[in-house]
Amino acid sequence: MKKAKQGNWLVALSMLLSSSWAHADWTVNMREGVTAISRDVYSLHMIIFWVCVVIGVLVFGVMILSMLMHRKSLGVKPADFHHSTKLEIIWTIIPVVILVVMAIPSTATLTAMYDASDADIDIEVRGLQWKWQYTYLNDDPEKEVKFISSLLTPSEEIYNDARKRENYLLDVDNEVVIPINKKIRFLITSQDVIHAWWVPDFAVKKDAIPGFVHESWAIVEEPGIYRGQCAELCGKQHGFMPIVVRAVEQAEYEEWLVGKQEEAKAVFETVGKEWTQEELMVKGEEVYTRVCSVCHQANGQGLPPAFPSLVGTGLAVGSMQEHIDIVLHGKAGTAMQSFSSQLNAAEIAAVVIYERNAWGNDMGDMIQPREINAMMNGGQ
Repeated sequence: MKKAKQGNWLVALSMLLSSSWAHADWTVNMREGVTAISRDVYSLHMIIFWVCVVIGVLVFGVMILSMLMHRKSLGVKPADFHHSTKLEIIWTIIPVVILVVMAIPSTATLTAMYDASDADIDIEVRGLQWKWQYTYLNDDPEKEVKFISSLLTPSEEIYNDARKRENYLLDVDNEVVIPINKKIRFLITSQDVIHAWWVPDFAVKKDAIPGFVHESWAIVEEPGIYRGQCAELCGKQHGFMPIVVRAVEQAEYEEWLVGKQEEAKAVFETVGKEWTQEELMVKGEEVYTRVCSVCHQANGQGLPPAFPSLVGTGLAVGSMQEHIDIVLHGKAGTAMQSFSSQLNAAEIAAVVIYERNAWGNDMGDMIQPREINAMMNGGQ
């Protein structure tokens, strides 16, 4: 009976070890990447790694050999001396030489990593709780491209109500698109708390700190999709800030850029049109689901006290001007951030009207995006 049970355990163990789960990625080394800098970093890492391995083998080898050959059981008597000047000089000079030898390639690589000059494209990367805002800087403000990149994974997958897709928590609604073989400078900052923009394949990892701008750069040589994540604990949705960069040929990049510029132009035109309440409600539901439901839940009930309910209470059934102000400017000391730089006037008008008329609130209020636009530009 015992042998049968042991056999069953062995079968189960062998099945487990042979399963795809057991053969998950066991890589423990850093990846080589797709840029010259990332390859330099990898080579430097491997050189220093093997130097450390050699030092460890020699040091511990001498220690173990000495303990075995000079142990008391062999009758060996310990040497009677206090110090050796010659030995002390040797074990001081050797580490210094090793450090100098390692410092030469390290300094060259670090110098190259910090040289973000002569870039072909400048992209501002701004961390927000909990998404990324990208601005493709241009001398002509009308040709600047700005967009928010948010997590694409639906809440059903996060809460195990649906099957998880391949790139679970690593897909976004708006990818960063860059051309290959061009020097891209990333200007990294934050609007609220400390984040970190990290793309392992580029060997780029910079803290995004409010009030500071950190530079990094990359020249991607191969077309493809490269993923990263926020690498600084920034709050409850820290794990929901993926980064997706798509590197493409120059012609495809230019086509994408023109498309984004046309989108921005279309948004500008829609702000000035006359919206119906039905149109605002439809748009508002889309904006609320994408931006607000993370904190206030899809049903508007919130998670009090940090995230108040919007159903029949608070600003959603109070003064509309106060409601608009808090969406535009946020509220200091709380998780409610300013959305004036994240959403356009039509989106803000729509989400305010939606919150005031959804879930049975039925306030019947109405405001046009052009009125919100006037507030955002200093007018009333």
